[in-house]
Amino acid sequence: MSESPSPEVPDLPRALTAPEPVIIAGMLAFLVVTIVTAIWGRDWGHALQISLVGLGVGVFGCVLVYVQKWAVRKGRKGAQQGLRG
Repeated sequence: MSESPSPEVPDLPRALTAPEPVIIAGMLAFLVVTIVTAIWGRDWGHALQISLVGLGVGVFGCVLVYVQKWAVRKGRKGAQQGLRG
């Protein structure tokens, strides 16, 4: 049997591989939850603390992506592969 060459798989569009929209959408969701729980003022357990931690994780993610893109632009060896500066 002869093997046929496998077809070239095209790269995904930048909009589907960029981490920024996902991080920002998550941060916006946590921001809405933080505002609602802070204004509502009901005893919802640890909802306010969890939403604040979610915002913190989003900020950490933004900083991490920024540092990785900076490393890609500088040509550092340890930079994440596949990011565009």
